[in-house]
Amino acid sequence: MSEDKAPVLIDRPEPGVAVVRLNRPEARNALNMATRRALADAFTALAEDTEVRAIVLTGDEAAFAAGADLKEFVDADPVEIAKRRVERLWAAISSTPQPIIAAVNGYALGGGLELAMMTDIIVAGESAQLGQPEVRVGIMPGAGGTQRLTRAVGKYHAMRLCLTGKPIAAPEAHAIGLVSQVVPDAEVFETALAMAKSIAKMPPLAVVAVKESILQAENSSLEAGLALERKAFQLLFASKDKSEGMTAFLEKRRPSFTGE
Repeated sequence: MSEDKAPVLIDRPEPGVAVVRLNRPEARNALNMATRRALADAFTALAEDTEVRAIVLTGDEAAFAAGADLKEFVDADPVEIAKRRVERLWAAISSTPQPIIAAVNGYALGGGLELAMMTDIIVAGESAQLGQPEVRVGIMPGAGGTQRLTRAVGKYHAMRLCLTGKPIAAPEAHAIGLVSQVVPDAEVFETALAMAKSIAKMPPLAVVAVKESILQAENSSLEAGLALERKAFQLLFASKDKSEGMTAFLEKRRPSFTGE
């Protein structure tokens, strides 16, 4: 498959940074099975790459991802849907240890918003539209739209988005806690890339520990989360990067982190 036809492209524009780009502009980056498999393959490989310290996931100026490709759903029955085991493909993204930043322009709807919510930081353009419109075609969110969305924005906003199917603009998404940062449309990718570059310069072991601890906060009691945080904090004192970071600070020089 030629690069221009590949559903997902991978680039490494900066040291420590990988960019994963959805590449179905003719379909507003709708998520067909080929795209889902390509995303899973990309993130599985990047998760094992110790040179990659931060990842940007994006689409194009018109759409991050406009949802699932309904051509692959319209005639599907429950058994076929179950056999697709799409949850295993999504798990390759959500279990990636490095921080993932979604750079969202245009539409992030349905599966596209669910994909964005599998990342750790969402940077959206001012005119971006985000929503869960599945109810309008007789189904419901099936890849985290009722679960991650509720954890991000609370019951009442999640109910509104999922039951009406109406998208909201990026400024409102930011106000309710669904988006990390809103910037002018033309600055979305560069903002996300600059953030990824900044994270890539941080000590990798500490970055991974921070991500893991924050994710656990969604799924555990306060006491269990505090215990995990405490143990992760203690373990980082065995790292060379801890010694390098503190020594560099005291010596007023730039640290050099190796991930050890």
